[in-house]
Amino acid sequence: MENLYREHILDHYRHPRNQGTLDDADISCELDNPVCGDVVRLDIRLRDGRVSEVRFSGRGCVISMASASMLTEEILGKTVEELKALQDEDMFGMLGITLGPVRAKCGLLPLRVLHEGLDRLEES
Repeated sequence: MENLYREHILDHYRHPRNQGTLDDADISCELDNPVCGDVVRLDIRLRDGRVSEVRFSGRGCVISMASASMLTEEILGKTVEELKALQDEDMFGMLGITLGPVRAKCGLLPLRVLHEGLDRLEES
């Protein structure tokens, strides 16, 4: 079963979904993982309190880039409240494999970017 998930991860890495940037995004946030140098940026456009468009950009390992791609598919159409409710376990579920502590930080980086972006949105 883990091989199926590995193929899924590689597919997202080789053929990323929603890659790019959005001008005039309602949420635009970028964070890095200083341990490995991965960088992920999310641009999100909201309409009627839901994600109407989302793009990611950045550079990094297979896990961080694939998880960013997966996250963009997962959040499209969700409400801000549903975005806030996303937890680490949700991201691990999307990835479908067990990650050690160092690789977990790579896999969770896009989720951290999302939550930081939501925090900034509330502050503005």
